[in-house]
Amino acid sequence: MVKNWKSKIAQYVESGKLPQKIASVLESFYESYLETVGSEKSIEPVFVDFLERVAEQCPDPYIFEPYHERIRAPFDYYAFGIRFLRPLVDKSVSSILGEERLEEITGYLKQDHNVVFLANHQTEGDPLAICVLLEEHHPTLGEEMIFVAGERVTTDPLAIPFSMGRNLLCIYSKRYIDHPPEQKHQKQLHNKKTMQLMSGLLKKGGKCIYVAPSGGRDRRNEEGVVEIAPFDPQSIEMFYLMAKKSKTPTHFYPMALGTYKLLPPPETIQVELGEKRSIKRAGIHLAIGPEIDMEHFPGSDNSDKHVRRKSRADYIWELVHQDYERFPKGM
Repeated sequence: MVKNWKSKIAQYVESGKLPQKIASVLESFYESYLETVGSEKSIEPVFVDFLERVAEQCPDPYIFEPYHERIRAPFDYYAFGIRFLRPLVDKSVSSILGEERLEEITGYLKQDHNVVFLANHQTEGDPLAICVLLEEHHPTLGEEMIFVAGERVTTDPLAIPFSMGRNLLCIYSKRYIDHPPEQKHQKQLHNKKTMQLMSGLLKKGGKCIYVAPSGGRDRRNEEGVVEIAPFDPQSIEMFYLMAKKSKTPTHFYPMALGTYKLLPPPETIQVELGEKRSIKRAGIHLAIGPEIDMEHFPGSDNSDKHVRRKSRADYIWELVHQDYERFPKGM
């Protein structure tokens, strides 16, 4: 079985459909996945699908619209992503904190209110991880959630097949908008269109949106401890202003994610695509805190709007951090 997969990857390289660099990352990814799951027979079908999807992207990458809706036919990218990630999640040691708030949130969505999760972000697989955790009792919430997605998961051939199965608002983060410099204006126009589309979604109502105000993944500090990246005050302010402008009731919740071990990011930020992936089977954790009062928080009475916005971002970060600290240690 494994010979079949390896022969396929060799054929794609030989035919020129798959660059050697991508093939090497795929081979490493396969070995890591195999070591984790431990069964060549069980991983062969999903990796054949993965290889075929990646090979399709290399010569002719899928172009994501500013608002991308998940693709379920003729190939079901959503189900593929769940099938790929599920064996890596040890549900016996996974957890959801604040699960009672999911009923509250579902009730809001049924009333055509909007819900925005302000969350930390740890792995490329976070959207799928959320769905795997919610699939037993709240599958619709996970499937229909809209994720604000950066450039990397819509341009890296290894990430694209998973992104195609999710609802995405595609933006260029501040971290990458200047790379390369000649595309900066085009990227700014793209972001503007994305914001216009998001405004329309919020006006329509009944939308659940996940955004990571840090603009990137959490990483280990010098002591080897995973730290939640700081939240950008401007990002939070923009979402809040758009929600108010929509005139549709919108509820903001803090969300903490503990998924780091599944697919750790590189130790340093990489601008170029094609980062190496390594996988581990692990418990994952999700926490949803009480609804955030976006107008009243420590520092909300400051007359300087910049100080006020930073105080709100720091306050929301602290809410997420407090829940994150409740996750089992050594996860």
